Amino acid sequence: KSKAVEIDGHVFDSKIEAQYYEQLKWLLEQKAIKSFKLQPRYLLLDKFRKNGKTFRKMEYIADFEVHHLDGTIEVVDVKGYETEAFKIKRKIFEYKYPHKLSLVTYVKKYGGWIELDELKKRRKETKKAKK
Repeated sequence: KSKAVEIDGHVFDSKIEAQYYEQLKWLLEQKAIKSFKLQPRYLLLDKFRKNGKTFRKMEYIADFEVHHLDGTIEVVDVKGYETEAFKIKRKIFEYKYPHKLSLVTYVKKYGGWIELDELKKRRKETKKAKK
């Protein structure tokens, strides 16, 4: 149900992804981050041949790559939920790359930008407290 949004000549898959781009621009202006990239690509698996068949390479294209002031790199994907395909790519990425991989979404109730893992945890706690 996402609708593409264009900002600064860049087309984003969703409004929420465009909002995160605006957040990163603001953080850059405030000198809270060193830099960021859009749509960075990470090779998960090289192309290969088996039994006469060629298999294409597998890449993970993230939404953003954020370079922090301390030199660390955080790879960010803006999502409302974690798809099955993403779970597989995430596992391979975590094995292959040292960067932190964050899945974030925006939830006003929890103060704005929040990692999906943290959101799941808070929702579970809220549900438990209601019982």
